[in-house]
Amino acid sequence: MKLLTKLDRDSLADAKCLAESNEFAVFALGDDTYALVHRHEGTDWEAITISGDGVFRVGELLTDVMRHLYRDMAKALSESKHPAG
Repeated sequence: MKLLTKLDRDSLADAKCLAESNEFAVFALGDDTYALVHRHEGTDWEAITISGDGVFRVGELLTDVMRHLYRDMAKALSESKHPAG
């Protein structure tokens, strides 16, 4: 795993973009290496590179975080619709 604090956009010219949102993208770099790129127009692009195995491990951690965030949000919404008292 590498942290790239200033990613040259041209270095991704031959990489395949596998998924993207308005601010993030995942590129296949080859040799079982993937890059999660933060590509905000107002700043230098940054990335972390992850192995294929690392993608699964990080994905599992992010899924756990999403469950936690969802539970907190669902609880807050439920409490706002059904206040105690």
